[in-house]
Amino acid sequence: MKLDGTFSRVVILGSVVFASVSLASAQDWPQWRGQHRDGHAAEFKVPATWPADIQSKWKIKIGEGAASPAVVGNRVYTFSREGTYEVTRCLDASTGKEVWQDKYESLPATGPAGRHPGPRSSPTVADGKVITYGVRGTLSCLDATSGKVIWRKDSHPDAWPRFFTSSSPMVVNGLCIAQLGSESAGSVTAFDLATGDEKWKWSEDGTAYASATTATVDGTTLIITQTAGKVVALEPASGKSVWEIPFVAQGRGYNTATPNVDGDVIIYSGSGRGTTAVKLEKDGAGFKASELWSNKDGSVQFNNPILANSLILGLNPGGELFCLDEKSGKTAWTKSLSGDAGNQGGGRRGRGGGGFGSIVEAGPIYFALTPTSDLIAFNAKESGYEELGRWHVADSPTYAYPVVSGDQVFIKDEDSLALFSFN
Repeated sequence: MKLDGTFSRVVILGSVVFASVSLASAQDWPQWRGQHRDGHAAEFKVPATWPADIQSKWKIKIGEGAASPAVVGNRVYTFSREGTYEVTRCLDASTGKEVWQDKYESLPATGPAGRHPGPRSSPTVADGKVITYGVRGTLSCLDATSGKVIWRKDSHPDAWPRFFTSSSPMVVNGLCIAQLGSESAGSVTAFDLATGDEKWKWSEDGTAYASATTATVDGTTLIITQTAGKVVALEPASGKSVWEIPFVAQGRGYNTATPNVDGDVIIYSGSGRGTTAVKLEKDGAGFKASELWSNKDGSVQFNNPILANSLILGLNPGGELFCLDEKSGKTAWTKSLSGDAGNQGGGRRGRGGGGFGSIVEAGPIYFALTPTSDLIAFNAKESGYEELGRWHVADSPTYAYPVVSGDQVFIKDEDSLALFSFN
């Protein structure tokens, strides 16, 4: 999930080049929301019987932060804060043993954002490199095998959104795409992945907290993202805007959610503005969009809805799971995810409401991870919700996205990373 109004300095929008993704193992989770930035983990094997309890295979302390790990092959890449440092680690996925680490000094998020001081942007692994984006805008490119720094830069010193950065790196066609600067004076900028050289800049809006994705419409690949007050589609090669629509946050709202893509249909959500679906099509040198539907009930605050099996599943600001029909946009049902298991475990706990939480499609079933550290397996159909199992997986809040790889789930809590297995 993408963190609350507590974010950091220069915001990176990320996605892995399709050529790189095609080379990845089906069980890899190389970036924010998985291989295709859509929250899908197709290779999960449902156990014959769901266990009453699950124990971690290993758990290690890695520091504060809400950045989800990336998994490629037998390596796990984490990004967190320890003391005055932001730290990138490469771990052995089977044992949790550290392979290498890189760190640099950086101030944390402060003020209202200080409740989440560590990085929130998840690392991206692409083309043999690891890209991280620090809470105060430090953008780093490391060699994935050795951890050697290839390039590192502070993009807009002392300029970031109100709550610091939160969007995750994206790599498209050898370019690292990033949102830089503040909400009033920012840009989407592309850097050469190999050198860090700036290639283009789009500066028609300020920055927000949402991570980007890509869409292919009429044979053209586009970068799709929310900025401070818009939803935009940019050409990867030039940064030219080919379509945009106003999407201004209301009150204390934020643009935090990664859009969902289904062919030429773009589905975007926001706090207090519900969920909207538009169809993109070529229109001369640009593109035009026709609205298919809008559902004002499907609002999200710090949650990224997913699209799967013609359903849109998200968490509203009250912490309820909602289900929308993709074709009509109508609300099929809502379901509270609170339960007795959410009151177990003791220790420091997250707040159950406020729109935090994450959802993953894992093969034929779904997982939800609540900020109160409950991992829930469930079935979702238009006809309703069926809970399959619920497990308390940490004694501290869980704001990072759960990473599903094969029959295993990696969970980042307040300061540790743990690996759980269902088979």
